[in-house]
Amino acid sequence: MILPAITPNASYEFAEDVRAGLSRSGQKELPSKYFYDGVGSALFEVISHLPEYGLTRADERVLRRYAHEIVDRLPSPVAVAELGSGSGKKTRWLLEAIARRQRTSYYPVEISRAALEMCRRELGDIDSISIVGFENEYLEGLAKAAAHRKPGQHLFVLFLGSTIGNFDRPAGIRFLSQVRRILGAGDCLLLGTDLEKPKSQLLAAYDDELGVTAAFNLNLLARINRELEGNFDLSQFLHVAKLNRAERSVEMHLLSKKRQIVRIPAAGIQVEFRKGETIWTESSHKYSAKEMFQIAEEAGFRCEAQWIDAEWPFAENLFVGK
Repeated sequence: MILPAITPNASYEFAEDVRAGLSRSGQKELPSKYFYDGVGSALFEVISHLPEYGLTRADERVLRRYAHEIVDRLPSPVAVAELGSGSGKKTRWLLEAIARRQRTSYYPVEISRAALEMCRRELGDIDSISIVGFENEYLEGLAKAAAHRKPGQHLFVLFLGSTIGNFDRPAGIRFLSQVRRILGAGDCLLLGTDLEKPKSQLLAAYDDELGVTAAFNLNLLARINRELEGNFDLSQFLHVAKLNRAERSVEMHLLSKKRQIVRIPAAGIQVEFRKGETIWTESSHKYSAKEMFQIAEEAGFRCEAQWIDAEWPFAENLFVGK
């Protein structure tokens, strides 16, 4: 079963981040990590099945096809930690491959309790795998997972789905360097990265015809209403996806359709929006396969191997701590 490590100040942190992001001069922002409450996590599961959004299926294809090859490259014994596990569905192939050679522990790290519960339901039936979940931010949860491993046991960290793409490149390298400092020599990181592709394909993936991604984005405002007593009128905001060529990323924004004032009492703010002004909610950076070897070096790893899906260009990269 999952034993979540509760984050007692989650509501306070949410309020602080909302206040800081919406009080910024210039571009208003909200952190993308707050997409994943119960509603948001469920909506993202739907997004992963949309025909326009091939990333999740590519991630799953690579893991399903190469799970045994990936696991054969790992040291033994290993414990597994996953940053942002979501439902854990695509992790099954790796855990089953590991379970065939040893008993081990799996430590999903999530800020969403709903996601941890989905993960428990999805993976709780795998023999030889014990699950202990941490309801924490990535690095805090990873440090706890590292402290739980047994003497002589290596740690195999999963950071799948191209979540690293939510960081700009310098911030991504800093984050990976922080992960490396928690790990020991020989510990491994499997990093999912979405690769560059045509503009039309990218924009369709983040602005689907059914409007599920729009609902996912707008749910961030609905969550502020639910949890922080906000009075956002969701009908007065529009989901926008746009390509940032300089950064090689797709950005998601929420655009104010009119001049309006929104009150968020639990965050202690009143926010004025101009007509056409946006809240920047997410960036998803895209990579070339070749640059992952350089990124690994800069973060203190070496890229030991790489597996690429050709149907929707996507790479799983095995980084090993030097």
